[in-house]
Amino acid sequence: MKKNFFLPILLILLAVLPSAGQQLDTLQHLNEVVVKATRANEKTGMVYSNVSQSAIKKQNLGQDLPFLLNQLPSVVVTSDAGTGVGYTGIRIRGTDPTRINVTLNGIPYNDSESQGVFWVNMPDFASSVQSIQVQRGVGTSTNGAGAFGASVNVNTLQLSRDPFAEVNVSGGSFNTLKTNFIASSGLLNDKFVFDARLSKIGSDGFVDRASSDLRSYYLSGGYYFKNNFIRLNHFSGKEITYQSWNGIPQALADGDRAGLDAYIERNWYSQEHKQELLARGRKFNYYNYENEVDNYVQSHWQLISSFQLGQYWRLNPTLFYTKGDGYYEQYKDGEDLEEYGLSYITIGGETITETDLIRRKYLDNAFYGGVWSLDYEGSGKLTGSLGGGFNQYDGSHFGEVIWAQYFSDGKINHRYYNNNSTKTDFNLYGKLYYALAQSWNAYLDLQYRRVGFDMLGTGDVLQQLNFNNTWSFFNPKIGLTYRLPGSASAYLSYAKGTKEPNRTDFVDTASNVPRPEKLHDFEAGYKVSRKSWAAEANLYFMNYKDQLVLTGQINQVGEAIRMNVPESYRAGIELQWGGKITEKLALAANVALSRNKIKAFTYTVPASDGTPDEVTPYKDTDISFSPNVITGGSLTYTLAKGLNVALLPKYVGKQYLDNTSSEDKKLDGYFVSDLNVSYTPKAEKLKDLNFTLLVNNIFNKEYESNGYTYSYIYGGKVTENFVFPQAGINFLAGMRVRF
Repeated sequence: MKKNFFLPILLILLAVLPSAGQQLDTLQHLNEVVVKATRANEKTGMVYSNVSQSAIKKQNLGQDLPFLLNQLPSVVVTSDAGTGVGYTGIRIRGTDPTRINVTLNGIPYNDSESQGVFWVNMPDFASSVQSIQVQRGVGTSTNGAGAFGASVNVNTLQLSRDPFAEVNVSGGSFNTLKTNFIASSGLLNDKFVFDARLSKIGSDGFVDRASSDLRSYYLSGGYYFKNNFIRLNHFSGKEITYQSWNGIPQALADGDRAGLDAYIERNWYSQEHKQELLARGRKFNYYNYENEVDNYVQSHWQLISSFQLGQYWRLNPTLFYTKGDGYYEQYKDGEDLEEYGLSYITIGGETITETDLIRRKYLDNAFYGGVWSLDYEGSGKLTGSLGGGFNQYDGSHFGEVIWAQYFSDGKINHRYYNNNSTKTDFNLYGKLYYALAQSWNAYLDLQYRRVGFDMLGTGDVLQQLNFNNTWSFFNPKIGLTYRLPGSASAYLSYAKGTKEPNRTDFVDTASNVPRPEKLHDFEAGYKVSRKSWAAEANLYFMNYKDQLVLTGQINQVGEAIRMNVPESYRAGIELQWGGKITEKLALAANVALSRNKIKAFTYTVPASDGTPDEVTPYKDTDISFSPNVITGGSLTYTLAKGLNVALLPKYVGKQYLDNTSSEDKKLDGYFVSDLNVSYTPKAEKLKDLNFTLLVNNIFNKEYESNGYTYSYIYGGKVTENFVFPQAGINFLAGMRVRF
């Protein structure tokens, strides 16, 4: 797309700017109206958590955004490198990232094909965030991928009336170093504002060679007048991360020498490999090729605006364009030449069928479209929003062999597969709030979504890809809220969510084309707020139809595939309490207790020795990666004015690696505590001065937060478990100076 794509749009908008309207309380509130239509509030009857900029700053020392949300209810985070820098992930209520809807200023961020979220592509993005709302469950209608367990709504729009410049420097264990520079022009002539951020983060990682080289910038310019504004955001991130995607054998993590010896023997690994496993232990990284890296650049353009239309109406149109380009590089030994479109060769009478090689798998994509909302804030009992959006994704996947020991009839940068995907997503929603009586409020939310996904070309194992799919979804939601005396309220809601299959569900499936997933979410809760404390209790029942899960089945090339299971559910209770114990001591705590079950499904262990596959039916079995107990919180003590010490405990119950509830395939529960010390001294010549120390895993707990498993039959049943160890005690220390 041309760089001046937004210029004609900007000129048109400037020509039709409305001049009438009622002044808003503050310009900062004006920034919030852009995300208002997709956020929940006290009248929706749905459960949510709001995270402010000040809360983010307390821990923002270089770790990815998921780790800054770790203390929220029902949240579990993980890191491939073990430190929270690089590739990180988040699960909410056991829901994986492909089922968590993420929007940036109301704009979809989930990858269109995998529907996952890659936070590594936005290094230090938290430093540009004004507020975050995390909705658990289906939540309100939003833009982009279907929320199938949670949604994360991020707002970067902020406004400082006064100019400032800010420098943040932090560093710590594993040679982690973060530096950024943030500046704002302040409000110029009560109309214009310009913001900028430049960031760099580097880390060696806890795991061997799991390094991260992350760079990013954020630029924003806005024009504010009366009750309207136009703002253009441009931000970009470049990441080079050494791959640590394989984890380590669970036997190594558990110190099980006999199990490790068996793993070495059955996989025919060399003594050299065994010695490295034993020497490096939990820090072991399977990859050792010097350039086994993921190298990717992602750039965003957002044209955001908001216009007052008369006394009660507000229009919020947004255009966006996202460009992604990069590859990951791999060294592979003993690869079959024909699997790369290369011919066997004969040298000295010997036919050579295999070669060592280096390959790159590329992704070149563009994502563009628009979202909008028309908000009505009447003076009577009725308020509401009409909104929606349209976007298109164009993605090109291709692989090249950049070096081979035996290249036969190939040439350098030999392209061995190439395929293209197009995905379109249209949605339209209407939301109404109606005051039934003085204490009763009703919420109605209706959404229509239509998705098209086409794919054509050759896949990475030379399979032919030719898919053309279209789905239409209707997602109703309704809520009821009752205000009780004494700043208390009770609520009840129902929401339906639907979700199309991922790209891999089509690429990996040999037959049985996957069906869309459906979710019926029932929530009920009670909130109370007092002068010095607040509490909330929330009950939920999430009933799934045709949820896609791993069943042990593989396709014709041995890759695991997901299949629909007719019935499954998540049910639980989430409790929160926060308040002051004394003038200097504050406590916040949350507990999530849940039951997560698949009512019936069949698990297959494939055989590769000519014997029959092992097929086992299961009933009332646990959903993988869904702990029954998750707790979090903070205990904060004010030692002196501006000096606070906070203990941040987190407990996550055991998690099964697959859906068989097997005690031989699980992650043990773990209890980990972090310590945060923050000191803000009085600095008369500075606008802000802060020193922060974050000690992670202060009790040096050895634990694993993620993993995977697979089983096969080859002269007997074999199960391989792999886990991702997290770092022991480590620290980050930082300084923030604002001029």
